[in-house]
Amino acid sequence: MVKNTKKNKSPNSEVVKDTNHRLNLIYSLIIIAAMAVMIIYSYVIFASKHIVEEIVKGPGVTTMGRLSDYLPNLKDTPGDTDIYYMEGKEPGGTLLLLGGIHPNEPAGLLASVLFIENASVEKGKAIVIPHSNASGFTHQDPGQGAPNSFGIKTEWGERRFRYGSRVTNPVHQYPDPDAYVHPSGQIVSGSELRNLNRVFPGRPEGMLTERIAYAITTLVKEEKVNLVIDCHEARPMNPIVNCIIAAEKSMYIAATASMTLGIDEGISIRIEPSPENLRGLTHRELSDYTDAFAVIMEVPNPAMDNLRGPTNEKLIVEGKDVYYERAAERGGLIYVPYPEGIGMPLDRRVGRHTSGIAHLISAYNEMNPPDQSIGISNLPKKSEIIENGLGHYLLQP
Repeated sequence: MVKNTKKNKSPNSEVVKDTNHRLNLIYSLIIIAAMAVMIIYSYVIFASKHIVEEIVKGPGVTTMGRLSDYLPNLKDTPGDTDIYYMEGKEPGGTLLLLGGIHPNEPAGLLASVLFIENASVEKGKAIVIPHSNASGFTHQDPGQGAPNSFGIKTEWGERRFRYGSRVTNPVHQYPDPDAYVHPSGQIVSGSELRNLNRVFPGRPEGMLTERIAYAITTLVKEEKVNLVIDCHEARPMNPIVNCIIAAEKSMYIAATASMTLGIDEGISIRIEPSPENLRGLTHRELSDYTDAFAVIMEVPNPAMDNLRGPTNEKLIVEGKDVYYERAAERGGLIYVPYPEGIGMPLDRRVGRHTSGIAHLISAYNEMNPPDQSIGISNLPKKSEIIENGLGHYLLQP
């Protein structure tokens, strides 16, 4: 008798196998769907970072251009950006106002926006670049937990602005070299090649950040700019804060503005000499490579220092933080006043810039002949911004 060696398959085992197969298929589909959602969400977030907030052309804006007008190989790159021209009826000198050299310093951006949307140029010309490093506005510094944007309340709603990084987006300029050799021969960390305020006067065929700097330098030369004002923010624990920094030929302008700001508006701001041995900064290189007087203004930004609590919109806009209050109480830990309950709100920081711009222009006019003077009006000063609110001076897009 021949035995049947085949094992009879249990109907239950077939059911179990079929069920497991179906479950594996369902799990796979769920994972694929979740990955698709993550990819789509990531793309939406990435794309949103490249949307530039609308800036309203105020009554003083006469025409617009692009930074690539001064260096064609910037066209259609993430480094290209809008330029606003404001020309007076009477000929005179030319001002270049820079915001967003460091896109995580919003007071510089907002001071530029307020100038564009409110100021009138009566004599000479003003050129304003609010997003000087446009690439830097498309990302944040890793590990800092900063928000993508922040909002300013106005009488008609809310205006939102991008909060970016100190440096060019590595997606747009990669990789960082081990060391960066400046045209002067200075050697610094390779990551500084993405810091726009370390690569002036730039290189026309260099990396993206160098080309941005070269285009701005070329603008200063071709437009015969007389005065460059670069608006920045600094860490409250940085000794170089609440100051005007200027090279030798611009020191009279800086000193005069510092004095008149204190006398006229009660704004205490000191002057710092531009270091000769640290190359690549706007106030040093634009002074040395062009005929312009160039200065930089620094105001304190509590969202930039490591002493802070959470980096959120509230800290960026309201500037209040309990840790800074404790540091101010102990004395010597931060280099700026930090009034309890007031802190360092954005309206005061922007106001220091707008008042500083007006006084720097007046100081420039004082030391130059009338046919080279610059006349502006309707730029709100610090006391007006504090009284009426920053949003009062932001136009509705």
